[in-house]
Amino acid sequence: MPSEIISWNVNGMRSVLQKGFLEFLDRERPEILCVQESRALPGDLTPEQCEPKGYTSYWMPAEKKGYSGVAVYTRKEPLSVTGLGAAEFDAEGRVQAIEYPNFTLVNTYFPNSQPERKRIDYKLDFVNAIRKFCNKLVKQGKHVILCGDYNIAHTEIDLARPKQNEESPGYLPEEREAMTGFLEAGYVDTFRHFCPEPGHYSWWSYRANARENNVGWRIDYHCVDREFLPRVKAARIWNEVTGSDHCPVSITIK
Repeated sequence: MPSEIISWNVNGMRSVLQKGFLEFLDRERPEILCVQESRALPGDLTPEQCEPKGYTSYWMPAEKKGYSGVAVYTRKEPLSVTGLGAAEFDAEGRVQAIEYPNFTLVNTYFPNSQPERKRIDYKLDFVNAIRKFCNKLVKQGKHVILCGDYNIAHTEIDLARPKQNEESPGYLPEEREAMTGFLEAGYVDTFRHFCPEPGHYSWWSYRANARENNVGWRIDYHCVDREFLPRVKAARIWNEVTGSDHCPVSITIK
């Protein structure tokens, strides 16, 4: 039976709950839904919002209230849920490693490098730490699905206006090279595996009618180790789903 794994930067859990999040979850019934930029604690939500029918949720908030954070809604109880194990990143609630019998799902909210490269070193250190973490799992004989908001448009076809954004956070040469290095270490961008065409994006600015005009960036991904790729049957960008400046992205696995 195929299983769907959805990833969505919701740009604030309390906000997206007012914009149809639970209705989307109830309608689509994915096996797993990973959330980034939750910016909430379980105590901020009602029991029904934390534990919708058929789901259990796990939360990895940032120490700073109202900032960052990841969470997962899952129909199947995982074997374990942990952080990255690196204090400088776990303090910002950036990673959940969700272990299942057949794979480890790494739910990730990559840092933004920020204007004037203010956090580029932190961002690159994070990418390096993620690569080492995933490599370690693979060496242990486990399969890896790294999903989430990478805050990187990897190639020219991953954003609508590459020339105008060569010095923009998320499309800096250092970030793109770091993503290339990650993929070359033995991982596959699942959406690009199925769809080599341009014009598919997962984030749009709230300004200048960017979403209506499809002037966007593809910065949300599911990457898997190469050996796991045959089990990935489809990858999708849900650009019709609103509620955040990002839309959900998914893979279907067998």
